[in-house]
Amino acid sequence: MKKNKILSLGILMMMLVACKSPSLVSGDGKVNPEITAKQLIKENGRQEAKFNTLQAKVKINIIDNLNESGYTVNLRIEKDKTIWINASLGLARAMITPNKVQFYDRLNNQYFDGDYALLSDLLGVELNFEKVQNLLLGQPLFNLKNDTWEISNNESSYILQPKSQDPLLELFLLFNPSHFKMDSQQLAQKLKKRILQIDYTDYQKVDKETLPQQIKIYAVEDTEELIIELEYKSVSVNEEVRFPFNIPSGFKEINLDDVK
Repeated sequence: MKKNKILSLGILMMMLVACKSPSLVSGDGKVNPEITAKQLIKENGRQEAKFNTLQAKVKINIIDNLNESGYTVNLRIEKDKTIWINASLGLARAMITPNKVQFYDRLNNQYFDGDYALLSDLLGVELNFEKVQNLLLGQPLFNLKNDTWEISNNESSYILQPKSQDPLLELFLLFNPSHFKMDSQQLAQKLKKRILQIDYTDYQKVDKETLPQQIKIYAVEDTEELIIELEYKSVSVNEEVRFPFNIPSGFKEINLDDVK
């Protein structure tokens, strides 16, 4: 990854990516070797988020080779409609809707106002609003009903993979046997020497919703590696939320060619 590409990815994931006392979901569920792929997909579907709105503080740590930086952002979601992120002191802000991706960065006086092409190029996977929302909520990036799957398991997770793996994009989905949400999503583009791995290391219960507490994202391209760690705190659901967003005047627009 070129340096400006890594910086842009870091900013975007910083932008992306309470019940009075949320409780951790225990990971002591036992793997049932008899479960079928169809049953697993059905159980996962039952875990789809049912809230109308969500808000949380998210602590973000970004590790780019030997460079490490940390941020805290406010995250607000109106399910299936809007994802809004605000960094501390208003240094950066983003608003993502099904049709548009917008963000600005006061540190570099720059902004982006466009579609999902930039996010898709940075992560190496075609993204849309649903996939970004699912990434943040511990759900599969891909619609499980759009393919046929093989199921296997290791000691702690169920594993789904397409019966016919795409040679351009290999996919492995690991599910937690306690609550049937994601343990890990692993995507490999061997020809492009790209790997994207999203690990969900802890979950929490908030008003009957099972939501991630910690997410770790590995983005590898050739010999470059970027690690992004997200920790959700003070999560609440179904409260009134607002989504203020205005790109400041005088900022320079980010060109897609500048981050390739």
